[in-house]
Parts: sequence; C-alpha cells; structure tokens
Amino acid sequence: MIFADLLFLFAFLPLNLLLYFIFKNTMYRNVVLVGFSLLFYAWGEPVMILLLLATTEINRIFALFIEKQLNIRNAENDRLKSAKAGFRAKMYTAAAIAITLTSLAVFKYSGLFALPFRPSLPIGISFYSFQIISYLVDLYKGKIPAQKSRMKFLMYVSLYPQLIAGPIVRYEHIQHDIDNRKIKPENVSEGITRFVIGLAKKVLIANQIGAAGDTILGGNVSALPVMGAWLGILFFALQIYYDFSGYSDMAIGLGRIFGFKFPENFNYPYISQSISEFWRRWHMTLGGFFRDYVYIPLGGNRKRVWFNLAVVWFLTGLWHGASWNFALWGMYFGVLIMLEKAFLLKIAEKVPAAVKIPVTFILVTFGWSLFYFTDFEVMRTFIASLIGLNGNGFYDIVSLNLLYDRLFIVIFAVIFCAPVYRYIEKGIKKIKLGWAIPFANAALIILCAIMLVGETNNPFLYYRF
Repeated sequence: MIFADLLFLFAFLPLNLLLYFIFKNTMYRNVVLVGFSLLFYAWGEPVMILLLLATTEINRIFALFIEKQLNIRNAENDRLKSAKAGFRAKMYTAAAIAITLTSLAVFKYSGLFALPFRPSLPIGISFYSFQIISYLVDLYKGKIPAQKSRMKFLMYVSLYPQLIAGPIVRYEHIQHDIDNRKIKPENVSEGITRFVIGLAKKVLIANQIGAAGDTILGGNVSALPVMGAWLGILFFALQIYYDFSGYSDMAIGLGRIFGFKFPENFNYPYISQSISEFWRRWHMTLGGFFRDYVYIPLGGNRKRVWFNLAVVWFLTGLWHGASWNFALWGMYFGVLIMLEKAFLLKIAEKVPAAVKIPVTFILVTFGWSLFYFTDFEVMRTFIASLIGLNGNGFYDIVSLNLLYDRLFIVIFAVIFCAPVYRYIEKGIKKIKLGWAIPFANAALIILCAIMLVGETNNPFLYYRF
C-alpha cells in the first residue's frame, strides 16, 4: 500500500496531469481522464472494473429509452398515447434503478444474510451507484438531458478523483463542464493547494491520531477506564473527520485542476450546535441525496414525517456498510433528530452556543462508538467503559501516556475543526504572502511522502463504504 500511495503521488498523478495539459481539445482530455480513471480503478479492483463498465453501459442505454419516451409524451397530442409513453418512461426509470440497487445489494449486503456466497466488496460501489440513481431520477424529472456519448457518460460515472469515496457528484453539477470546461491558472493553483491540504489532513493528522485510537479501541475494551474509553473514541472522531474530509479535499482539488467544480462535502461539522446542523455540515452530498431522492419523495415534512425520518436514517446508516451496527448508528441519529424536531430545538434556543457545541460534539462522538464496533458484545462492553460501569476508575497511566504522546497533534486537530484556515487564508492575502503558497505546498508533499514511507497500510476509511 505504501508503494501504491507513492506511485500515485509521484508517477500516476503527474503523468495524468502532463497528458491532460498537453491536449487542448476537450474531447482528447475526456479520453485521458477516462483512461486514467479506469486504470486507477483497475489497479485496486482489476475484476470489478467489469461491474463498473457493465453498470454504466446498462444505465446509459436505459437513459436513452427514458428520454425517448419522455419526448414522445411531451410531443404527443393524443392524451392516451402521451400517458402510455409517460408510463413507459417511469417503468424504464424504475427498472434501471432496480438493476443498480440489486447490484449494490448483492455485492455489498449479502453478508447481512445467511447466503451461500459472499462476493468481495467493489470499492466505491456505493458512491457511483448513487450518482447513477441521481442521474436517472433527474433525467425522468426533466432536469437534465440524457448523455448520448458512451465516453462522456463513462467519464461522469468513473471520474477517479471522487470515484472511490465521493463527494457524490450529480450529473447537473458537471453537465456544463463535460463539454465546456476551461483551464484557468487560478483554478489550477487553488486546486493544487486544496489537494495538498487534503493529503496533509490524511497523512499528517488522520493517520497519526488513528494509530493511537486503534491502540485503545483495538485492545481489551473491558479494561478501559472512563478517560481511556473517551480518549479512544475521541481519537476516532478526529481520525474519521480528517480522513474523510481530507479525501474530499483531494477530490475537489483535482476536480478544480481538471476544470470541474465538485460540490463541497464538509463544512466544519464539529462546531455544530445541534445534531440537525451536524448533518447539514457532515457528508453534505450524501445528506442531500437522501433528502432529495428519499425523504422528499416519501412526503418530506408534509406527511408521515416520523416514518420518513426513520426510513432515511435507517438507510443512511445501512449505506455505510453490511453490518447491523451501522443501521443502529443511523437510527441513533434519527431518534436524536426526531427529538430535536419535537421539542429540543425549541428548548435549545435559550441555551448559549458555548454549551450547545460541546454537548452536540459529545453526542456525535458517542455515536461513533456505534459506528466503530461491528461486534455488539464488544460495543456493549465499550459503552460500559465509557460510562464507568466496568469498575476501572477514571484514568490510568497508559491513557495519560497516549494523550501526552499525541497532545500537540490532538490540540492542532481540535483547533482546525473550526474555520481557522479561513482566517489564515485572509491573512495571507492581506499581507500579500501568496508567493509562498507553492513552496508550502511542495514542503507538505515532501513531508507527506516521508511519512508514508514510514507507515504501514493506511487506506482511506471510506474505501470500505
């Protein structure tokens, strides 16, 4: 994995950028991106690339059928024929979505049930499946046209910067950029800086904190004191934020370099003053998907609100993995959001932010224990340690030493959970230090490379989901 990381950083990516900028024609640039995207995916999943290609082509063909029937429906003067065309368009849409969801269910969720087989999980299948579903639904609603080019549709589905772990990019987000994107020096510069920030988040913060968290959470959780248990889950809370937001930054940065504008995926979620606000800031493209394609079609806030929320949060949890603990994690947040809608938000209006932010953070951090442990017995034992029921006291020397060893990076990570960087960026512009950014980027890349050489296998956490 170390070799693969360094190969991507110093060979694959530079070669991709070189070829991309050599060609000035958008069509050739599309070919370059598709070629490197398939190579990138095949590097980790040589067999599963066939599933990606088959899913893409099947849905491309269905999309053409859907658009044809929609055109007939809209042009037909005969009401009966128009209704029949509309019905066929709806059936084609339902069939295409059913095929995509069936593929996702077979390859991702077979482990939930006692099936005689259990195929390996194709990386990124949750992300590209949701992108395809959003494309089909938006096409049926008339928000976008069908993409007739096999090459361009494959590029939309397989674009490697965000293929593996998001953000979930809807077709309308890049519809214009597929044919008309312009490469601007300022965008390339911003993209490089965003990519480097994401890389540094992963390598310099997430990996270091994650190693300490694994030491605690991967050990004998029944022997943990209260402080040790909370320290372990705090480490994981910071790790998953910097790991996942780091990947999103890298994807958004690469997209900007290539001329695409991908949607933001994180907006400093750990400064939220409620659980509802947290989920407006955390994994924003996933939340937007469930809002627009599940919650609102079920009735949204108009009818059966509690049922709709329960469905959305059960699916949100289960989306993260083929284990019932993820469903429990999703329902935990669903219940909290229901309580907020019912009365907590009204009560919280009178509570200062200095209280609401830490309370929200504690609730979210506790929730990560439901996310981390797939074994329910281990989870129960860990939660007992969290609340002091295992009789291990409040702290021990091991926990103190781990905190002392990681104290600087933990403080740094906590501080940068707030929008501190925005003020740093404004300060750099104000005192005209922009010329130093390329040197800072180069230094961070070298430092990350040095850290990768000394590390073991540390893939992005959301590669699993």
